[in-house]
Amino acid sequence: MIAWPAPFLPAVPGSGPAVRVHDTATGEVRELNPGPVARLYVCGITPYDATHLGHAATYVTFDLLGRALRDAGHEVDYVQNVTDVDEPLLERAERDGLHWEDLAEREIALFREDMTALAVIPPDHYVGAVEGVPSDVEAVTKMVASGAAYRLPVPAEEGGEGHDVYLDLAAQPTFGDVSGWTRDQMMEVYAERGGDPDRAGKRDALDPLLWRAHREGEPSWDGGELGQGRPGWHIECTTIAIDHLGIGFDVQGGGSDLIFPHHEMSAVQGEALTGQAPFAQVYVHQAMVGLEGEKMSKSKGNLVLVSRLRESGVDPMAIRLALLAQHYRTPWEWTDDHLKVATTRLERWRSALSVVAAPDAGPTIEQVRAALADDLDSPSALEAVDAWVERTLAWGSDDEDRSESAPGLMGRSLDALLGIRV
Repeated sequence: MIAWPAPFLPAVPGSGPAVRVHDTATGEVRELNPGPVARLYVCGITPYDATHLGHAATYVTFDLLGRALRDAGHEVDYVQNVTDVDEPLLERAERDGLHWEDLAEREIALFREDMTALAVIPPDHYVGAVEGVPSDVEAVTKMVASGAAYRLPVPAEEGGEGHDVYLDLAAQPTFGDVSGWTRDQMMEVYAERGGDPDRAGKRDALDPLLWRAHREGEPSWDGGELGQGRPGWHIECTTIAIDHLGIGFDVQGGGSDLIFPHHEMSAVQGEALTGQAPFAQVYVHQAMVGLEGEKMSKSKGNLVLVSRLRESGVDPMAIRLALLAQHYRTPWEWTDDHLKVATTRLERWRSALSVVAAPDAGPTIEQVRAALADDLDSPSALEAVDAWVERTLAWGSDDEDRSESAPGLMGRSLDALLGIRV
């Protein structure tokens, strides 16, 4: 699958410090030690609707992480999936009278446009779930053969033949290591987050679906020994990550609503498949963005869409600044005031960068680098730039210690480190 065009990254003198991020699995802020190449996997969209600000916050956050890692001297091998076949997509396509592939193609195209406008660096591997079906078949077949997974016949009333396949969690000692949740916490959300705890015959209500046998009216693929069907939700990320990054990659990322079951199940499946742990070294999660007291989500329909903001004339850089003004681990609620503040900030930054000479930019750039390396503290990074901007705009023509190179250096740094093109 084709991603979107990569933005130009200006060179900035020097380098940033080692990056530290909060690891969901341990509850601690940990230093990343990726070696020359940092391996990053971020869960992508299910393309049944347009990009909302919750999505945008997630992908801007991990774009920021990639920029900080590059600035610290690492190459970044970034993988992102697209869940281009799943129940929500099929249901929306049926509701709207569209073919599910046409709906997916339309929304993926719009997502690409939004990411391009927000200056998000594209993944090196942008992989659709449909593309990954052969790897899923191989993985599930292997887990059935090893005894890590088991088959259940399709219920007669569902109009299908063959067998669904589930992972046997009782045989997986690492289950629960990612989320740290209790069973009661897991059961409380499992059904609403795509699980089927009431499926008759399962060995455990939480056992995740690996392969769904073909039902009438559903798309399916040749599963070899598994029969016709399609992969469960979590297995796509397990196999895509292992195929492109290998087990034990550096960072698994996504929204906090993916901690359980998606990231928990993706990890335990990978460990069951390979016999190795951990699936990922660190788990980083973007907090939820709300609107009018509720989490912004497609299922609720309470969405502020990036494309609609752009169509109304909002500068994408103002949208990005509004997102960067919130720390990624703090839940927050979108209001029009966030955009007003960001627009004003962007205008002042542009005014400061248009002067002939300005205060030395070096100390501010190092402050920005230090803030980003400290658990992606983008609000502090913006405040450091604001302070430089205020000094710049307050200086008179007779002030000494002005540098003609400072505005250009600051502009390049904002572009490279924060993704803000001014």
